[in-house]
Amino acid sequence: MFVGVLKLTIATVGARSLKEKRKVIRSLKDRIQSRLRLSVAEVGALDEHRRGILAVAAVAREAARVDELLAAAGRMAAQVRDGVLSDRTTEIIPLGEDGEGMMAHSQGDWS
Repeated sequence: MFVGVLKLTIATVGARSLKEKRKVIRSLKDRIQSRLRLSVAEVGALDEHRRGILAVAAVAREAARVDELLAAAGRMAAQVRDGVLSDRTTEIIPLGEDGEGMMAHSQGDWS
């Protein structure tokens, strides 16, 4: 199993208030959630009206699928109306036996 996180920084250059910025960020967040079925949260710059920071998370059996989903979310962010994608960072982490990123424990024995 692989877990991926995409961090997106969106410059909301035309926003003159937090309300205008939140409209842009919420629109992108809702679009990613509905079309790609990924988890999305606003995680930074909450009190700044000129930019927003979103985190997008994906889980899949293969790293390539996680990368594909996060890349699609990044493409959506690059096309956001009333905003500019100013930064993006992706990290994919292997977990569990298939990803060999965690020690395998049988029957919940975590001691």
